[in-house]
Amino acid sequence: MSRRLEGKVAVITGAAGGIGSEMAKLFAAQACRVTVNDVADEAGDRVVRQIREAGGAAVYVHADISSAREVDALFERTAAEFGGLDVLVNNAICSAGDTTIADEEESVFDRTIAVCLKGPFLCTRRALPLMKQRGGGSVITISSVNALFGVGETAYTAAKGGLISMMRLVAAEYGEWKIRSNIICPGTIETANCMEYWSRFPEGFARLKAMYPLGRIGQPREVAEYALFLASGESSFVTGAVHVVDGGLLAGRRFEV
Repeated sequence: MSRRLEGKVAVITGAAGGIGSEMAKLFAAQACRVTVNDVADEAGDRVVRQIREAGGAAVYVHADISSAREVDALFERTAAEFGGLDVLVNNAICSAGDTTIADEEESVFDRTIAVCLKGPFLCTRRALPLMKQRGGGSVITISSVNALFGVGETAYTAAKGGLISMMRLVAAEYGEWKIRSNIICPGTIETANCMEYWSRFPEGFARLKAMYPLGRIGQPREVAEYALFLASGESSFVTGAVHVVDGGLLAGRRFEV
């Protein structure tokens, strides 16, 4: 086992599948003790079991991060189990039914904002005092390329854009306590949910891949590896930054006359 996060404790929200589970398993493989948070209990328990079978340390905590009460319980359990907190990864999302602004249902907008924007606010607010007690920490927030150019769902895009401003402010306000705050903006990543959606639109998926200069979409592990860098001491002078992990999508496309 490599030990880039030895002695560290991390909370990863939305860690039952996709990008979150890859981060949880990778962090644990680097000697980090991990709280796996989600509302998908069976999948969350499976991630913890995989971590423990590989020799790592992890617990699963069911919590809806849009609830302050459940967020409090999440961090109380982490502190009780592992003695503190060094790393928070704000990863959980909710975008079911999200669509263009003219067609958006108010209930869908409210729920998406509650999980994708309010949730990271509640988690970060609860994590910061624990990080102060440890003499520093790293807050890593998963935003999206949706926050940086006009594409995709209304509420999801609004929340992901809001995360950038909020988490850069955290970097400015908490740097004196050696707490770093960074944002990752992934492009399209090959998760189960993503592929289930695009399986209904094979021609659209082909056009999507063609938008990426690398000719493919990303893998969850590629985002997890970047999060590991931001969680580790290797990024000790990196804070307040927006890190785009998008296979060149925002760079543009090759133009041929």
